[in-house]
Amino acid sequence: MAKFLLVEDDLTFSLILEGFLKNQGFKVDVAHRVKDGLKNMENHTYQLLLLDYRLPDGTGFELLESVRDKHPQVPVIMMTSFRDIATAVRAMRLGAFHYITKPVNPDELLMVVKEALQHKESPVSIAQPATSTLIQGESEEAQQLHEFIKLVAPTEMSVIIQGESGTGKEYVARTIHQLSKRAEAPFVAIDCGAISGEIANSELFGHVKGAFTGALNDKQGLFEAAQGGTVFLDEVGNLSYDIQMKLLRALQERVIQPLGGNKQIDIDVRVITATNDDLVNSVKNGSFREDLYHRLNEFKIKVPALRNRGQDLQVFTDHFIKSANQELGRNVQRISSDVAAIFQRYNWPGNLRELKNVVKRAVLLSPGEEAGKEALPDEMVMAIYDMPTRPEGPDLKALQEANERELILKTLQEVKYNKSKAARLLNIDRKTLYLKLEKYEIAS
Repeated sequence: MAKFLLVEDDLTFSLILEGFLKNQGFKVDVAHRVKDGLKNMENHTYQLLLLDYRLPDGTGFELLESVRDKHPQVPVIMMTSFRDIATAVRAMRLGAFHYITKPVNPDELLMVVKEALQHKESPVSIAQPATSTLIQGESEEAQQLHEFIKLVAPTEMSVIIQGESGTGKEYVARTIHQLSKRAEAPFVAIDCGAISGEIANSELFGHVKGAFTGALNDKQGLFEAAQGGTVFLDEVGNLSYDIQMKLLRALQERVIQPLGGNKQIDIDVRVITATNDDLVNSVKNGSFREDLYHRLNEFKIKVPALRNRGQDLQVFTDHFIKSANQELGRNVQRISSDVAAIFQRYNWPGNLRELKNVVKRAVLLSPGEEAGKEALPDEMVMAIYDMPTRPEGPDLKALQEANERELILKTLQEVKYNKSKAARLLNIDRKTLYLKLEKYEIAS
């Protein structure tokens, strides 16, 4: 039975939510302040956290950051009554699994909770043989992506897949494996952001009994489990320097040595890695080994963000509607013209993962054949209608400001909202950038 930590300062709402979750078969601990939530996390183990955004002694982000640093495998769902897209985007960037707005719809909450528990059940997934549901789009970017996949798949080259969170990097990796000569062997995926230290060493390379406290039996590592197949290392940039050295040796010498053992094991695997960031920058700042980077980077594939794949939006939307109908027992056939217009204008910071969640929510809340605007998250709709439009007519100052706002937004997106990088590219100092962010009401 999964155990949750609910941190919510509204006593009435927390009682209602606690009762609802317990009726669904979950155990729930409740805290009303940041400090109490942190204390609970120190003393107990939880499978999921439900956090209010505004709390009497701080914000839910403080708890979210603590979970991300100490328990990255535990999913977090943020709740807030403040319909602010900036809060949603920031929560997702800090590692929240999902974000919901009050008043909370019970069906939506239960759906998100079940998805979170299923998604984070383990940082490791093993498929034998692997299957892929990568949807081929119609845009130029999609065509190039699939050409690269078909080109590199039959080879034995190591591949780095680079793209923003939620763009479908693991689906790309699975498709490469499925089209390769190793397709009948295991595909083993591991989230490197959810493991560290001895755990990472043990998961990747195995351990012998007694290698560390709690090592009660020998354990086979993932490289050995993937023998003849493919190992997919998601967020490879999060691996510690020690593990990077062992990974490099495994790739160069085709052998691994379990933690605490003295026996070497021959391995035959192909390695595919993925990263949100450009590892070149990690090499420059010394957090990632240059020799390992070059060993992994025999071929690089960049997965485009959803906002840059306009022609593909309808393809993905239709696919997710069909999938949600099957899962939820609904019969939604289409989205309304209003919803289509909102989808086209929205920035999709969570990419395909966010689109899938939004469509699934809309299907859940739509009893008929058409999903309307009322089935979308309020903060998403408000973000669109609050978006300033480009001025018409001879107002030169307004036009210049609109262009400047557009340029700043585009630059921030390109550097993944790293403001120091954005300021350098825009040739302004950070203080000026912050003033302009405030002026143009750009979420930071």
